[in-house]
Order: sequence, then C-alpha cells, then structure tokens
Amino acid sequence: MQVWGIRLFFIIVSTASCYIIYRDPWVTLIGLIVALILVGAELCLQVSAIRGVIASLIGLSIGLLISFGILHLFSQSNANIRVVIALGIGYAGLVIGYRFSTTMSFPSVLKSNGSGEQTEASAGDVKNNLKILDTSVIIDGRILEICQTKFIEGTLVIPRFVLNELQHIADSTEPLRRNKGRRGFDILRALQNNPAIEVEITEEEVPHLPEVDAKLVHLAQKLDATIITNDLNLNKVAELQSVKVLNINELSNAVRPVVIAGEVIQVLLLKEGKETNQGVGYLDDGTMVIVEEGKPYIGQTLNVEVTQMLRTSAGQMIFTRIKEDEVDIDEQQDMRPYSRSW
Repeated sequence: MQVWGIRLFFIIVSTASCYIIYRDPWVTLIGLIVALILVGAELCLQVSAIRGVIASLIGLSIGLLISFGILHLFSQSNANIRVVIALGIGYAGLVIGYRFSTTMSFPSVLKSNGSGEQTEASAGDVKNNLKILDTSVIIDGRILEICQTKFIEGTLVIPRFVLNELQHIADSTEPLRRNKGRRGFDILRALQNNPAIEVEITEEEVPHLPEVDAKLVHLAQKLDATIITNDLNLNKVAELQSVKVLNINELSNAVRPVVIAGEVIQVLLLKEGKETNQGVGYLDDGTMVIVEEGKPYIGQTLNVEVTQMLRTSAGQMIFTRIKEDEVDIDEQQDMRPYSRSW
C-alpha cells in the first residue's frame, strides 16, 4: 500500500503544481493526464510482455536517432546505403532494448501478511534470501512442516506460472491429478495463513521459455534465489546452470534413522518383493525394508536383522533377513514399530 500512496501523492502534487503555476484548468487537466500516463507506464513495466514491447520501442527510437546522426556523416552517399544504415541501426536498437528488458528485474510481487491478505512488496524486499517453490514440492506438502520447524529461512516465492500449472492440475478430469492440485492449493493456503512464514507471489514471467522448469531456473538466476523441489530432473538441470537447489527428498533421506549391518529392527510385511521369496515392509518414515525369505510371513510383524542399507536419490532401502530366534508374533504386540537392539 505504501507504493500506491506514493503514486497517489505524485498524481496530486503534479496536478496541484500545474494549477498553482499556470492557473489554467486545461493545463491542470493535461498535468493530471500526464501524471496518470506516467503511473500507468510504471505499472506496465511490471508486466513482462508489455515491458518487452516498451523496451523494444525505446530501443528502436534510440537506434533511429543514432542512425540520423550518423547519416549526416554520409549525406553525400548513395540513398540505398543510407537506408541500410538507418534500418540496421534501428533494428539493432530494437533487439538490444528487448534483450535489456529480459535481464532487468522489475518484479511485481504480492506478499502475504499472514492473514491471507496480499500486499505489494518492493523490489528490495524481493531479493532477500528467496526460496522459489516448484509445483512438485507444493503438491508434496512436506514443505509446510519443514517451514513450521524453521529449518528453512527467508521468503518463499511462488511464481504466477507455477500457480497456473497447479490450477491446470486441479482442473484435470483425472481424479488423482485433480486431488493433487487441490492439495497443492491447500498447502499454499496453510503457508500463507502462518504468520511465521513469509510467502510472496511474483507476477514475473519468462515468455521466451515454454517449459516451467526452464522458467524456474531462469527466474532463480535473475533473482539470485534458491529453488526448492523434489523433482530430480529439475535438480540436475538447475545445478548444471549453477542455481542453488534444496531437494526435499535429499533432506528426508538425511534425517532418516541410520541403521548398520547386524542391527535388529521390527517391520510389518505388506507385500511380495521383486525377487523370489522376498517380503517387503516399511518403517514409520517410509523407508522400504526388504526381507529375504519373507514371503511366507506377509501380514505378520517380524524382528529382522539388517544385512545392507542402500541409499539412492529416490530414497533409502534396507535389506534384511529373518532372525533365527524370531519370537512369536503375539508376544510382540507391545513392542515399538521401530526398535533397535544394542
């Protein structure tokens, strides 16, 4: 609201100054119109597509002015040469103006104040420890709990094109995709309503890149921000372009309990494994436990001995075997789902 107050103050002062100086209602009206045009132009510069057009026209104008100055030096030259010079310099100015608009940062950002209301933030606030969320990490939902524990500092930035992609998912005819999209909006609403979490929605667009992942990387470079994701492909692409990435899956793997060979854990076998006679279960944190010769015990809770642990970018797997002195299932009901034998 402070920015709008400054704009209103400029319009009032400009109009009043014209009236005080000239005492002419027509001049006063012209002053008001010019002030409104200037404010409107400033607002247009925050829209990437309009900004590119304006910058291109400005570049073209400057190029033509420069060409007119240069043509005085070639006043005796052939007319065709003079036309080529004018058009060449004019086109160069147009291209430079457009390129300049794509590198300049005029981010228009809506900042959540914790109560769901959104206010406009200044460009200085935007470039301050920014974390850009992609669609996958919003749908995943764990970002909310991580932010509530204050392990992530700074401002969470949600690009408008990410919201558009989330809306497209929520409007899907497939029930699973539709539920994922709606869950993503629920997570965003919870983030905005938490007064301890700063959330900003940026209108900054990247029209020359069609893919959302490419847009995210470009915007992160432009704002010097970090991308938060659980998309492995986006992670690799961003790192190749020297963009900082926080991968939620990697964080989850890092905080999972570490087990070592010979350790005994307890697991409920839920299904068959890929290999012959294997049984598969899961720990409370989602870690997959593969039990050799465990197929006959599916549906039962067993004490198993860890033989190997495998970490991958997709998660963690624990390979185990049934303990020879396995106790009766009925005697294990009061035991914790995940226990260690020391």
